[in-house]
Amino acid sequence: MYLSMNRAIFAHVIMARDEQLKERWDTLVSLLSNRFAEGESLDLDAVIYLVGLQELGQIHRKFKKDEKINLMHIAICRLLEPFGYYEFEYFDDDGWPHYKTLEQLPPLKAGEQSVLMKEAIVQYFLERKVIT
Repeated sequence: MYLSMNRAIFAHVIMARDEQLKERWDTLVSLLSNRFAEGESLDLDAVIYLVGLQELGQIHRKFKKDEKINLMHIAICRLLEPFGYYEFEYFDDDGWPHYKTLEQLPPLKAGEQSVLMKEAIVQYFLERKVIT
């Protein structure tokens, strides 16, 4: 009986956390979509790209295709830094941040990757007080 009660409590906590993440994610996407995409809903990759732009700080220039990929890489490193996967190393002469890998990401299914990135993005914007 005690074990089944603990499982029920655990399941309730997980569901509440997932619902809070969904609410925060939806709020963030709405805010960013209205600000940067004229209300057209941004997808996960677009939000990651915006984080990369923010981290680089060169928001008013045009980027080549390979630079856009690098912006997303910067964002992923920065977003996963608090989780212990990456650590900031230095800025290069062009102002691009560089990170070193501390721990390899575990093999994740696509849905699990998406949840991890959404959690990291929500945390990033919570820290910046963009959302509550």
